[in-house]
Amino acid sequence: MTFSSHEEYFESIAPEVRPLLVSIQERVESVLPDTARCISYNLPAFREKRVFFYFAAFKKHIGIYPPVTQDAVLIRELAPYRGVKGNLSFPLNQPLPIDLIERVAVALNREYGDK
Repeated sequence: MTFSSHEEYFESIAPEVRPLLVSIQERVESVLPDTARCISYNLPAFREKRVFFYFAAFKKHIGIYPPVTQDAVLIRELAPYRGVKGNLSFPLNQPLPIDLIERVAVALNREYGDK
């Protein structure tokens, strides 16, 4: 299935997970109001001049991409969620750290958003 909007993607996800995706979407839009929703690699994403933030739901976690690479303090805080390539995995059986995800979005926007 190919998605053309965040909402289409959300509809394909288990109903109990959708509010988590909506909360990420709303938080990113509230702290980065100049960004635009888009679909990239068939995932919900945000762009400014280019795509800088992807998020997706999986069976056991929510993933956020690409990895943060320029904020050493934030990278240390993200250690429990980082995979081998630096991408983030937030388990669905734990509370979603939305404040931390907000900081990730801001950091990724600084790194990639207007290059």
